[in-house]
Amino acid sequence: MPPTDASADAGTAPVTDRSPGPGENKATPEDTDAEDTLDLRLPSELIAFLAGEEPEADSPSRAAASRLTAVRPVPDDLLDHVGDWGPTDTPAGVFQLVPVHVERDLPLIGRWMNDPAVAAFWQLDGSQDVTEQHLKAQLAGDGRSVPCLGVLDGTPMSYWEIYRADLDSLARYYPARPHDTGIHILIGDIAKRGQGLGSTLLRSVANFVLDRRPACARVVAEPDIRNTPSVAAFLNAGFRFAAEVDLPAKRAALMMRDRSLRHLM
Repeated sequence: MPPTDASADAGTAPVTDRSPGPGENKATPEDTDAEDTLDLRLPSELIAFLAGEEPEADSPSRAAASRLTAVRPVPDDLLDHVGDWGPTDTPAGVFQLVPVHVERDLPLIGRWMNDPAVAAFWQLDGSQDVTEQHLKAQLAGDGRSVPCLGVLDGTPMSYWEIYRADLDSLARYYPARPHDTGIHILIGDIAKRGQGLGSTLLRSVANFVLDRRPACARVVAEPDIRNTPSVAAFLNAGFRFAAEVDLPAKRAALMMRDRSLRHLM
């Protein structure tokens, strides 16, 4: 995608290993701005998890999106019920995050994962079993990551993962704050790439997260640093570049959209 697009939204694939490999370094306070180094407290949900405790239609396009929500996957209370967020108006049309249902959505998502532009960063190409295992691992979890279809004007055209960055392995590599919320995105519909749509949807979804998750002070992303178009899309969507971090599978650009700056960027 061009600098204002997120066709290489393929670049925001998740961290695939919970432990750094040989020669890999965690981000240090010097790698981030001063604001990001002040709060190093473990989130209460993570403390509870480690202790073994339980953590605390008005248009055709909206109607079409609602039909896709007929089957709800796992409880997602750690993310304030993404499946109930409903549609939102964006400059590109009516958009909704619809939690994935494997039997319904696997063929479409599997096809997207086998697009070479996507596979280069997500590395989930091959048989549908590869994508199925990835999706089911999230759906069988405790709701800290919710895979979703991005439905624009009633048509599925993108894949998203909304996740608790502070409860994810990513939190080992930057000074995470309680309720940091992460985004992974790919635009699967090739016809939708190269038009600046990625930046438009990223901005809208980030604002949507902040609206629906009052405890969340910032939205986090970590596209591959080599994926210049994806990094540019996040910048154009109001995210700021915080640091470069060495993750197990990639060197990433740590991007953040702050609640306090959302009306300035």
